[in-house]
Amino acid sequence: MPEPAASAEPPALQGAELIRAEAARLPNAPGVYRMLDAEGQLLYVGKAKSLKKRVASYAKVLGLQPRIARMVRETSALEIAVTASEVEALLLEANLIKRLKPRYNVSFRDDKSFPYILIAGDHDWPRITKYRGPRDRKGEYFGPFASAGAVNRTLVALQRAFPLRSCSDGEFAVRTRPCLQYQIKRCSAPCVGRVTHEAYGAVVDEVRAFLHGDSERVHGGLTAKMQAAAEALDYETAAVMRDRIKALAHIRARQDINVEGIPEADVIAAYAQGGQVCVQVFFFRGGQNLGNRAYFPTQARDVALSEVLGAFIGQFYEARPAPAEVLISEEIESVDLVGEALAVGAGHKVRVHAPQRGPRRVLVDHALANAREALERRLAENATQRKVLDGVAEVFGLEAPPERIEVYDNSHVQGSAPIGAMIVAGPEGFVKAAYRKFNIRDTSIAPGDDYAMMREVLTRRFARLLKEEEEGEPVWPDLVLIDGGPGQLKVAEEVIAELAIEGVALASIAKGPDRNAGREHFYLPGRQPFMLEPRHPVLYFMQRLRDEAHRFAIGTHRARRAKSITRSVLDEIAGIGAKRKRALLLHFGSAAAVSRASIADLKQVEGIDEGVAKAIHDHFREK
Repeated sequence: MPEPAASAEPPALQGAELIRAEAARLPNAPGVYRMLDAEGQLLYVGKAKSLKKRVASYAKVLGLQPRIARMVRETSALEIAVTASEVEALLLEANLIKRLKPRYNVSFRDDKSFPYILIAGDHDWPRITKYRGPRDRKGEYFGPFASAGAVNRTLVALQRAFPLRSCSDGEFAVRTRPCLQYQIKRCSAPCVGRVTHEAYGAVVDEVRAFLHGDSERVHGGLTAKMQAAAEALDYETAAVMRDRIKALAHIRARQDINVEGIPEADVIAAYAQGGQVCVQVFFFRGGQNLGNRAYFPTQARDVALSEVLGAFIGQFYEARPAPAEVLISEEIESVDLVGEALAVGAGHKVRVHAPQRGPRRVLVDHALANAREALERRLAENATQRKVLDGVAEVFGLEAPPERIEVYDNSHVQGSAPIGAMIVAGPEGFVKAAYRKFNIRDTSIAPGDDYAMMREVLTRRFARLLKEEEEGEPVWPDLVLIDGGPGQLKVAEEVIAELAIEGVALASIAKGPDRNAGREHFYLPGRQPFMLEPRHPVLYFMQRLRDEAHRFAIGTHRARRAKSITRSVLDEIAGIGAKRKRALLLHFGSAAAVSRASIADLKQVEGIDEGVAKAIHDHFREK
């Protein structure tokens, strides 16, 4: 009988021994290290001034935080990347964490770009507009704003004070008379010559000065013009100046905190409670408060706030430039190094510091109070949501409260532009980053055939999950809710059976005979349809899910339909993108004029060479 094998070494020691052995071979140089588990999945990313010393510190298991100790236990491999400097290592670390989202790093979901106000510089008559995306269009950018709503409100207020055009270049090129914006005094109608270049340029300079924070000079200039017009008995001009001054005062009055003497800064504050952390960011530009946004990091339990702030700053500014000042609520490690790294991406000096007194501390305290309020609201909402999910499990016979609910709905108008939509909800509410839309591809589906549309949507969705299961770890829903009756539920059952999927609960929700809210019928496989009491919390929750899916489906359908309506014949030509399309419309005035142009005329347009001109000419001649 063979002797029993010696007991295996504890996993934590196995990971620690591997790290100790690897550290002995590492260089004493700056760089980034990556910890991987036995399956090659990324566990953790870190940066170091000395790779040898920093990695070796993980071998001392007893002195590690519980989160890092778990990471060490799971570590089976180590990868490194040597960098030229510690700043370069810091930038690479932030890039990898944001892109790969390692399991044990403090990370933030930041899947949206911030909107800006753009004064376009690629037209003789500059346009003021909202802009989101890469800042590669010629012009001046002001922001970032915390939300599209903040930009829209500011633009409306600016147009009252500064009558610049907001129409597209294509609309501008073809106008023959002033639009409504001119009638309500929010545009000076440069499209039809109602204002001179000099006068229009002066207004552009006023907007630029105001957005840069020089509002006092702009206000003084408008006041002087109003007084001069009144003395000259030009009361109409004086009234216009008076209205612009009032609109300007309205913008300035919207500031809810005094930021005098701080022209450009981001204020970042972190607050912890109940094992969760909220990081609140306020944006101040040109002496104005451009709004704020709250972030809730993952893996932040039992992590010092200074470490959370350090991780946030690295990831937040990884793909966006930092302002001249970044005010923070806690001192962070290697603050000068962080400022140096941010300066690399921003192209100017960046000071990162935690003020202790004065007006800057007032801003930090204001952000900290907002972080506390946001986290308290979130904790209260999560507690309520957990109770509701317990009720969902009871009503629908689930083994445990669902962590992920997927809701499906279709939308079309008499069969045109059909789409399917999926929304996702869980313990923290709606997960909008996980929403998906499905353009119906099967052209054989009869217009308005909701059953066939739902079959295509569900088949594509769950076939993709099966494929992702082969490649990694997909996130499966615990409950699938269909907006519809027994027919839609039967389609879902058939799809699940055909794909041999198990463990996914199905249900459908249908409005009552009079389509009144509160009389919804629920359908489950193998059960009789039932209704819930009118004030049942689960009924309210199901209505919210259904209504959100309906809203998302309708919005997606309208966007698709609007895109098809506004699609230009120029979009059909290979090689004609947005930039060339804009140049052609500006030069010729309309797509019809482009279709009649000769090759020689087309070549006169910027960005159109002989090959592209011939392609455009031949396209219209063939049609």
